[in-house]
Amino acid sequence: MTRKKVKLAYISNDSARKATYKKRKKGLMKKVSELSTLCGIEACAIIYSPYESQPEIWPSPGGVQRVLSAFKKMSEMDQSKKMVNQESYLRQRIMKANEQLKKQCKDNREKEMTQVMFQNLTGKGLYNLNMMDLNDLGWLVEQKLKDIHKRVDTLNRAFDPQGSATTATMGTQLPEVPKSGENVQAPERSGAEANVDIMQRQQWIMDMMNPQEHMRFGTGDEMMLPFGDNNPNALWSNAFFPWEK
Repeated sequence: MTRKKVKLAYISNDSARKATYKKRKKGLMKKVSELSTLCGIEACAIIYSPYESQPEIWPSPGGVQRVLSAFKKMSEMDQSKKMVNQESYLRQRIMKANEQLKKQCKDNREKEMTQVMFQNLTGKGLYNLNMMDLNDLGWLVEQKLKDIHKRVDTLNRAFDPQGSATTATMGTQLPEVPKSGENVQAPERSGAEANVDIMQRQQWIMDMMNPQEHMRFGTGDEMMLPFGDNNPNALWSNAFFPWEK
């Protein structure tokens, strides 16, 4: 069974506060002793409380005096170099929490745009997206394309690290180069393969004649806005991805 997380706040109940003090004081003294023993350092602890007339010290009055004397011999700058009070401690915690919040917002935004991207691939349009959403979506698409190109290059290098030399080493026979004057016959192809080749060429010619048809993203007459570094008019969102500028 996991321990319940204790809320870091003043305990208003007197008996509960006193019991917590005794328990935590014992644990603190034990931790200081372990730290001094394991790391071989000079350490001391002084605890004042309303429950005891004399302060609680560790390890002994002589040990405490020795550590305090060494501390007082240091300059004021060295004394306060790593000293933390309640205000500075809370400021550090707030800064850390803000950094975690920014990171979580960025992760949530990327997940949201990823879901929008997959929805558009299934036929859903971009009607409900504003300019910021479109800019963030464009940024995400570019990142995905970069990852794809990087993965393809990695796979190509893994399967063919030395180019054609690897193929020759593995025993694959290269085609013979015909001598000058010899007639070279093209390999025979079936009628179905020839028809497919002709259809592909016709489709490629139509695509070149109508390039605007392939700039649509979504359904209907909706057009995808221009993205990319090559477009000086592209407006990128700085809300969640300012470091990608």
